[in-house]
Amino acid sequence: MRELGRDYALFWSARVLAVAGATVTAVAVPVLTFQRSGSPFLTATIVALQVLPYLVLGLVAGAIADRVSRRVLMVLSELVSAAALASLVLAGGDVAIAHLLVVATVVPTAFVWFDAAAFGALPALVGRERVVAANSALWTATTLVGVAGPALAGFTVAAGGPSLALVIDVVACAAAALLLAHVRTPMGPQRRTGARTRLRADMVEGLAFVLRHPVIRPLTLAGTLNSVAAGAVTGLVVVVAVRQLDDSATGEVPGLLLTAIAAGGFLAAVCLPRLLRVVRLGRVTVGALVGGAPALLLLALADTVAVAVIGLIGWGLATTLVVLNGISTRQQLTPDALQSRVNTSARMLAWGGTPFGALAAGASAEHVHLPVVLAGVAAVSLGAAVYAVAAGLPQVRLTAVAGS
Repeated sequence: MRELGRDYALFWSARVLAVAGATVTAVAVPVLTFQRSGSPFLTATIVALQVLPYLVLGLVAGAIADRVSRRVLMVLSELVSAAALASLVLAGGDVAIAHLLVVATVVPTAFVWFDAAAFGALPALVGRERVVAANSALWTATTLVGVAGPALAGFTVAAGGPSLALVIDVVACAAAALLLAHVRTPMGPQRRTGARTRLRADMVEGLAFVLRHPVIRPLTLAGTLNSVAAGAVTGLVVVVAVRQLDDSATGEVPGLLLTAIAAGGFLAAVCLPRLLRVVRLGRVTVGALVGGAPALLLLALADTVAVAVIGLIGWGLATTLVVLNGISTRQQLTPDALQSRVNTSARMLAWGGTPFGALAAGASAEHVHLPVVLAGVAAVSLGAAVYAVAAGLPQVRLTAVAGS
């Protein structure tokens, strides 16, 4: 990291702190919601709200981040998150459900703007020739945080309650803002004449490319169905811990379950390059969608934490293979001039099912036996595989479509 410079080190540290804080909140807020309400639907709603702002604001945030100071945008985003989370800490054990829902909306909304600015800031910091090395260092660190963070957050919630865990995130957000404020290298954007008049056209062009491309479109739509299942699983983590594994909603078991999903995701990141050397890209997606179903059925039948963890590692591996395969394929098939808009558009579509899956699963768990709900989620994953096969993905070779 030293060869990438002081300012990149500050940016890297800020990003890792932000991710670490977010993993704590991802455990603490759903646990606090379930403790206060006892409602699977409200708990799943908190999870749905983590993605919904990105779906609403992602396109415009990406365009705006190319028009205003990215440094200011990132610093303000972290300060807004810190203030929102601090309000929960100050409310203590008497926090209202409405207050939780507001904070669960404000924090991911702030993240949309942070993420959009950070996407453009990295090349400005390190130069295009070092982007791969910079991204690699950042991905390695944030992935490890994603694996270890939920478990540590769960133990923190169990030992000191959700408020103590939220204090950690408040400090992390404030520290990230401070680090970013001390970055000296300009992070852009460069001024563009007439940029405002092209804002809408730019967004439409990126979305249109996704919807018209013969490979990117089915990969993205399969990813949307995959995100429905992913939202359902994440939304039910606390409910599975309490109802199926007899946890007391302290946070320890939900943290372990979220860690299992992250560990599966880490395995996917390691396996995908090797898989693509021997398996066609479409078959990787179809195989992962099919493989996710038995992992979810194992979770549905789990009566111990160990069995649930095994099922969720398998699920994390399968769902992340779908996501990463879609991203890497898009990056190879998209012209340079459309990279940012196409990837933002596709990410919004691919994430689009997450809130719906979380809300539907939470509402179903209010009235239906939990293993039945999880079996339904497995059916969604299989349905996505059927769509991918019908769309012809198993026959796709990247070399055959690279010039399309």
